[in-house]
Amino acid sequence: MNVLEKVNPVVRLIAVMLLTTPLLFSVDVVSAAVCLAFVVALAPLCGVGLVQLAKTAWPVFAVLPVAGLSMALYGKRGGHEYFSFFYAHVTDNSLMLAAAIMVRMLAVSLPVIIVARTLDSTRLGDGLAQVLHFPARFVIGAVSAVRMVGLFRRDWQALGRARRSRGLANDGRIFRAFTMVFALLVLALRRADKLATAMDARGFGAPGKRTWARPSTVGMSDVAAVCVAIAVAAISIAVAVVTGSYDFLNLGSSSA
Repeated sequence: MNVLEKVNPVVRLIAVMLLTTPLLFSVDVVSAAVCLAFVVALAPLCGVGLVQLAKTAWPVFAVLPVAGLSMALYGKRGGHEYFSFFYAHVTDNSLMLAAAIMVRMLAVSLPVIIVARTLDSTRLGDGLAQVLHFPARFVIGAVSAVRMVGLFRRDWQALGRARRSRGLANDGRIFRAFTMVFALLVLALRRADKLATAMDARGFGAPGKRTWARPSTVGMSDVAAVCVAIAVAAISIAVAVVTGSYDFLNLGSSSA
């Protein structure tokens, strides 16, 4: 089940912005935790299971300890001090900031991952051109570039197999990565040149108004998605304000 199938890709991005932007103005655990709870609960309805979401978000989980530790050691002083060494210190406030930063990172990144997993680049291009009225040349170029990402992965795998078949796989990871990145860059430039020439030959750069094969419209499902995003953000902020934990830009709790 995926309730986002009928939602315009452009509206999905707008909904994510409306959901996550309010969280950036408050450094507290409550608002981010409430939003994160909603995101985790709604993820299966958006076609992304919890196990699948956890596997996809592993880079975020890998960065969380680093962000939390740095904030715990160098965050704003406040409350009881547990540890101090030169510029590093661990206090009640720095620990609270560390927890808030880690939860907020999850609350902001997971919605982006959920939307990105089910986002079709072609439909997104149609929406950018027809709904937001972006320049057609820019949209077509961007969609073509996104489609090339999948080819880069296959090129990287092909380069690795070619090096192994020639006995060049034991040159060291750093040297091997450098040579493969350079080779991939050459392939990308050649492919981009051929693609640009082909697009110009087919009239993609011609002046005048362009027609689109697939219409992109906004309907009630799009309105519902935006309303849900606004509601989740509003509830998260409201709960933080009611509990007195809302901290606008870390200037002090609303209860102060």
